[in-house]
Amino acid sequence: MADGEPFYNVHLSYEDNYARGPFGRFGQALKTRVAVETNAPAPGQRFLGFPVNLPFGIPAGPLLNARYVNAAFRMGFDLAVYKTVRSRSWPCNPFPNVLSVHTKSSDGSIRPGSPELEDGLLADEQYDYPISISNSFGVPSRDPDTWQPDMEEAIASAGPGQLLIPSFQGSRSEGMSQDAYIQDHVSTAKLVCETGAQLMEMNTSCPNEGHGRLLCHNPKLVGCITEQVKSEIGDRPLIIKLAYISSDRDLETMVEETAALGRVQGFSTINTISARLIDAKGQQALPGKGRERSGVCGDCIRDTGLDMVARLNAIRQRMGLDFRIIGVGGVMHPDHYRAYRQLGADAVMSATGAMWNPLLAQQIACTRR
Repeated sequence: MADGEPFYNVHLSYEDNYARGPFGRFGQALKTRVAVETNAPAPGQRFLGFPVNLPFGIPAGPLLNARYVNAAFRMGFDLAVYKTVRSRSWPCNPFPNVLSVHTKSSDGSIRPGSPELEDGLLADEQYDYPISISNSFGVPSRDPDTWQPDMEEAIASAGPGQLLIPSFQGSRSEGMSQDAYIQDHVSTAKLVCETGAQLMEMNTSCPNEGHGRLLCHNPKLVGCITEQVKSEIGDRPLIIKLAYISSDRDLETMVEETAALGRVQGFSTINTISARLIDAKGQQALPGKGRERSGVCGDCIRDTGLDMVARLNAIRQRMGLDFRIIGVGGVMHPDHYRAYRQLGADAVMSATGAMWNPLLAQQIACTRR
């Protein structure tokens, strides 16, 4: 269940959250010198070679800077993904970025391809739990001169059995060649390496290929990029973040072009599901050109996340590969963590659920005992 004020204040701008957050229990955690008591790592419990107390954490998105990461570790989220960074500064979409999203289905779920994603989902400020929200930020980033020292601080804030995972992506600009786009990924990965990062995640699941287009829907290009990124980062494990891929063949191609060739050691999935958002009058809910649609995350995408993890696990077994799977999407309760693990996830993460319930990691740890 929800536990008061979310650690990202949806009523404030992204810039205000970056400067003043985190809020609620996360903010309180930074005021005490003592972190929550966490379980010692279980014998042999490791993730990509690193010991972890509990293979649960927060994915790329709401952990905006080192303060947020430090608070997450203190609250028992042992895997923390530093918000996706770029090779240069990048602005956030206009406020508001987060609205509560209400589905029409009886179980509250949505699936890619369902008619209501095109007809429009109601989006407003009635944040009822279990919650689903819009995610309309546009992957903002500070300049490397800002995020590199901050990322170093975030890495240093990890306690025993905790792990900071930096997220990065390449940035495409108008007229940019494919070779330059690939090189921008490599350059950004190099900047991440300079912070002392021991592993990293490449975000292929946001519209970084232009409006409405996702890099992960082009597995051949992802393969080319990861080949060069892996050459740059060496032995550091590389995870790639995936959106939902509906075709089993396309998903298998993604694995063939990356993990099967040793270029990728893990997949994190899913991110969001794209939907048209409308207000009570049927008008565009998020103001501004190009914002008719938004990624939707939270409770309503859990079934899709579970489906993606199950299919990736089946491919892993069929191909005899050893990559790791991070299950993401709609984790609101310890039962949801267990459901992902039972379907083959080696680790699980929660963004929306953790934002509104900062005690979620502790609740999962207690039920594991």
